[in-house]
Amino acid sequence: MNLEGKMLGNRYEIIEKIGNGGMATVYKAKCHVLNRYVAIKVLKDEFTTDEEFIKKFAAEAQSAASLTHPNIVSIYDVGHEDNLYYIVMELIKGKTLKQIINEEGKLPWKWSINITTQIASALEVAHKNKIIHRDIKPHNIIITEDGIAKVTDFGIAKVVSNSTITAFGNTIGSVHYFSPEHARGGYTDEKSDLYSLGVVMYEMLTGRVPFDADTAVSIALKHMQEEIIEPVEVNPDIPTAVNNIIVKAMQKDSNLRYQTATEMLRDLNMALKRPDGDFVYIRGNDNSFETQRFTPIDEENTNSRKNRKKKNKLKQFIENHKILSFIIGAILIFMFAFGGTALIVNLTSTKNVELPNFVGMSRQEAEDKAKDLKLILEFEEQFSVDVEEGKIISQNPNSELTKEVKQKSTVKLVISKGTEIVKVPKVAGMKKEDAIKALEEIGLIVEIEEENSKKVEEGYVVKQDIEANKEVNAGSTIIITVSTGVNKISVPTLTGKTEADARKAIENVKLKVSVNYEYDSSKEEGIVLKQDIESGNTVEEGTTVTITVNKAESKSGTIIVNVKSITGGYDTSDSDLTDSSKKAKIDIKVNGTSIFTQSNVDKNSTAISTSFSGKGIVSIVVNIQDGNGASFTRTKSLDLTKETTYTAN
Repeated sequence: MNLEGKMLGNRYEIIEKIGNGGMATVYKAKCHVLNRYVAIKVLKDEFTTDEEFIKKFAAEAQSAASLTHPNIVSIYDVGHEDNLYYIVMELIKGKTLKQIINEEGKLPWKWSINITTQIASALEVAHKNKIIHRDIKPHNIIITEDGIAKVTDFGIAKVVSNSTITAFGNTIGSVHYFSPEHARGGYTDEKSDLYSLGVVMYEMLTGRVPFDADTAVSIALKHMQEEIIEPVEVNPDIPTAVNNIIVKAMQKDSNLRYQTATEMLRDLNMALKRPDGDFVYIRGNDNSFETQRFTPIDEENTNSRKNRKKKNKLKQFIENHKILSFIIGAILIFMFAFGGTALIVNLTSTKNVELPNFVGMSRQEAEDKAKDLKLILEFEEQFSVDVEEGKIISQNPNSELTKEVKQKSTVKLVISKGTEIVKVPKVAGMKKEDAIKALEEIGLIVEIEEENSKKVEEGYVVKQDIEANKEVNAGSTIIITVSTGVNKISVPTLTGKTEADARKAIENVKLKVSVNYEYDSSKEEGIVLKQDIESGNTVEEGTTVTITVNKAESKSGTIIVNVKSITGGYDTSDSDLTDSSKKAKIDIKVNGTSIFTQSNVDKNSTAISTSFSGKGIVSIVVNIQDGNGASFTRTKSLDLTKETTYTAN
């Protein structure tokens, strides 16, 4: 069905088709109320008779419309007209993440982390509102021209409840990005979205999906049964921390994954600062084996030769002192038996101890505690804005997740080096990407604002809120303002409006107005006849739009009456004529108002004239009564925009 040119809801004019999905077709449209372009998703014909699909379609609108976040596509309106069910959404200029991956292959790890952080931020808001997406994949993520990620298509989003188990045959989504529980039609929750986000990260950084096969069932089985090839093995340029984040997000056991989007965001932000750091903790990956020492072959041979010499001397001593040797042997056997038993007991009796919470302790306090519990500590130093110098920031394993460990287990501790002081570089005038890189490399968090600028080229930094060379704490947030170039304005429709309404419409969109006047008798006076820039065209802010208003100017006119020609005059040689028969009375009206009256006018007069003023088309009536009782009338509609003199004959 072709909807181009159709008006929905007496408001949305369909312009063109821009996308096609499994359930709906997406069109670009223009909202004539707010004068902006939007995207409209229209449910396909084959589903409009299916109540279940219509319910899902309505659920999409209700769930997505409740979410407000810069990384979630906004829902503006929902409608139903005839047999059409539609949703009006924000129109995004950009490409899907899938298109970018297909065009460029594997993507830079910092860019990928930035995009993943934005998606996770969107999921964080959705999950806090008890909404899970259930179809996170690169196809549903649009990257704008400014590098902003927008999550769309909440078509299978579902409010979390106790009844989210679905049969495998009814499972909705894209199998390459399924979580194991989703693939088997089991319970899906926030952690299922995070698994899918891990798959998206994997594809961004390697250029391929982790599991692929000829059939959807085979792919689903791989998600449930096979371990992934770690992304760093496919792309060795991936930093350790980034690799570990993906591995943790894609754990088959949902209890071993990130439990919340907030938790994943913390590791993503840390990965930008410490890309090769070992801070991503995955339960079940602890190595409790102790280091063992093996004797080298050469040393073993040397010891063997020495032992043979000692054995020969011992043999000679035993032969010469048999009784003493027997007594010594018995004592040694007893000692070896007792010592061996004690040794076996010691080797096999490693105890479990409660893992303490080292966070907040000093190094000495932690070492004393570990010594009492026979634990081994490994230390790593890190700058911290929040934790004072010398105090422990974090530990691995985490005591909240792991309650007990074996004695002699290794616990990794991160100790604060205090606040790192950095000097802010000058980024005003730099390209946005270069500015972000320069600021993040010294540990600053970057927030971006945008503004129009006629002076600064699009994509370059206009200003920074922290001045250059100022010393600040690492981890501080700096706001940079990036130019979007000259602001483009869509010219509104002005024809048919009154002059006052047209002026207001132009000024509301920050354009200027110039007014010309001309008169069209077929149109209502005071309305706009035309505009020099057609509606819908985009122009720079401050551009002047010229409108032509239907308005007649007041002009002066002249009426000339040829009395002799109208009445026929009289014969001057006729002596029998009375004076009254030689005279006439003239009355002239303009638009029904008398402007000239004169009696006793000589009927042989050829030029009785009078002037008047008026606008546009005026109605003229000339009436003459002669002395003989005859009446003569002349009428004229005079267009003052074209002529100003009327001669009545």
